Amino acid sequence: MRRIFIIIMSAMLSMFLAACATTTDIEQKSDQKNVSKPNLKEASDLNTQLGIGYIQRQQYKAAKDKLEKAIEQNPKNVIAYKTLAYLYALLGLNDKAEEKYEEALRQSPNDPDLLNSYGAYLCTIGKIDEAQEKLKQAYSDPFYDSGYLAQSNAGSCYLKQQKYAKAEKLLRQSLRAQPNLPGSLLSMAEVGIKTDRYLMARAYIQRYHALKPASAESLWIQIQAEKALGAKEHYMKYVRQLISDFPDSDEAGWAEAMAHNEQFR
Repeated sequence: MRRIFIIIMSAMLSMFLAACATTTDIEQKSDQKNVSKPNLKEASDLNTQLGIGYIQRQQYKAAKDKLEKAIEQNPKNVIAYKTLAYLYALLGLNDKAEEKYEEALRQSPNDPDLLNSYGAYLCTIGKIDEAQEKLKQAYSDPFYDSGYLAQSNAGSCYLKQQKYAKAEKLLRQSLRAQPNLPGSLLSMAEVGIKTDRYLMARAYIQRYHALKPASAESLWIQIQAEKALGAKEHYMKYVRQLISDFPDSDEAGWAEAMAHNEQFR
């Protein structure tokens, strides 16, 4: 679930930056604002954009400074609060992340994008009931164009709760709206594994791998599906790939142990 939260928030930051100027352009505009009569709201927006750019370049101290400055300039800048919360979550500073999300919600309590982001985050730290409440608010908003993201997050969170029927319902809804949504494809593959529907798991993990590079998690799902389906050649191929590409992962250890046991049967 943490993986999905990071993927979604990174996509949100990328989309926001795509509509903005380059970092150099923004810095030049920011300098110009210092010369002319200050417009604090515009300056806050510019500093938010800079903060997002610094996060993308992994310059976290600079990002934090810009985002804090943005909030100081405009205490109602929800995007700055949300981005700072994401930064804290990325760095594992959970108390600070939650504090910033709460501050953002005080400014905009019905913002579905904010509710979605906060709900996804709450699921990663184990606050499942609160997470589902926020996510439901988001995907129930008929005016939220990205409701499929909240459905995906809620479905993945139900998967974490081992509520597979509820997870599958929401994940399928998200895929009807966005058939190539990687997080939903990966979670549906895992639902297939957990409910002993291995052909389904194989189909979804193949769709996922057509869109995204293989990860330790996705290869482990593929391995389980291929083994259960009796496809020994494919099963061993993915075991070798997992051990080669992600040798220090937990999944590599599980796969190695599984393959070792197979040899002595």
